[in-house]
Amino acid sequence: MQTNLADFIKDTPQGKEADAILRACVHCGFCTATCPTYQVLGDELDGPRGRIYMIKQVLEGVEPTKKTQQHLDRCLTCRNCESTCPSGVQYGRLVDIGRSVVEEKVGRNLFERATRGVLRKGLLNKKLFAAGMAIGRAVKPVLPKALQSKVQPLRAHGAWPTTQHARTMIVLDNCVQNAMAPAIDFAAARVLDRAGVSLKWVAAGGCCGALSHHLNAHDEAVQKVRANIDAWWPLIEGGAEAIVGTASGCSVMLKDYGHFMQHDTAYAEKAKKIAALSKDVSEVIAAEWPKLKTMLKPSNEKIAYHPPCTMQHGMKLKGGVETMLKDMGFELAPVADSHLCCGSAGTYSVLQPTISSELKTRKVAALTAESPRQIATSNIGCMTHIQSGTTLPVKHWIELLDERLG
Repeated sequence: MQTNLADFIKDTPQGKEADAILRACVHCGFCTATCPTYQVLGDELDGPRGRIYMIKQVLEGVEPTKKTQQHLDRCLTCRNCESTCPSGVQYGRLVDIGRSVVEEKVGRNLFERATRGVLRKGLLNKKLFAAGMAIGRAVKPVLPKALQSKVQPLRAHGAWPTTQHARTMIVLDNCVQNAMAPAIDFAAARVLDRAGVSLKWVAAGGCCGALSHHLNAHDEAVQKVRANIDAWWPLIEGGAEAIVGTASGCSVMLKDYGHFMQHDTAYAEKAKKIAALSKDVSEVIAAEWPKLKTMLKPSNEKIAYHPPCTMQHGMKLKGGVETMLKDMGFELAPVADSHLCCGSAGTYSVLQPTISSELKTRKVAALTAESPRQIATSNIGCMTHIQSGTTLPVKHWIELLDERLG
């Protein structure tokens, strides 16, 4: 695709990156066929090809409108289009640039600013969010139905291993997961303990920065990333082997730290190192699988597995969890359109509830079509979103492995 970027952006780092991405696009439209929002809305401007064209126009000097912003807001950033694209177009990075430019030019009304501000402050404040979840669970029967579905029961998390192994890894202290489903990290710690690895929380760490980044709060995202790097660096210098993400939405952000901080002279090299050490928990377990596999208590239960978009499209980790689940003895139910997003997508379910709800309905129907006993996934957002649409138990797959290891 030929480009002629406007003076306001063409010589900036963002402009140069966007120009390279745009030039890779041949406008073939293959991406449209696998775009969830296009499938729901049927509008070319709500598919990757249409959004790419709009971003190109904006970067070439055409003034964006509220309608432009709406079409970009409707994108889930699921990156399904990247898996489909024959030209390797890095759409996820392009839409981040496009949204940032459009937000600066179009702005937000008071309600939108307030909603996004509440989401950022409420979800990123661990104590406030944990208190809110505790209150929500206590008064769940009297909550509006829409809120009831978002308040999941708290599962017992068991004990954190006390053995100190020579091998150590750092676990990301997620901003919402520990309040919503602490059993996930506890299960990961116990599984890795069986493999001879100590998993460590670092109190000074926190949110990976993805939430702020995707809500265009760039400076706040940078602060989160810097805080994590500062918190983890002493342990990395002390020999920690990896930074482990137990939510795939966080894992994909950690792996992108090098790119995200590449223009920060003080943190670029450290961020690059962090990105290289960052692993989704599925990658860590896969490396230890020959040892863990011998300890399994087999199961013949039928389950359905939902691979989050951040796993299959963001990190390109396909089939690994499914293989391990089969090794555990689970019968995996076939799931139609498993490549499609469930509609969670971070804060998307709050900001775009109608589209999100439709995608959830379709995903739940696909996951339950073959009558599984429970559903597994790899991301807290997907887990809670899908759970709000079914009575079947929905768990992180690491919890199932922890159970099979006894």
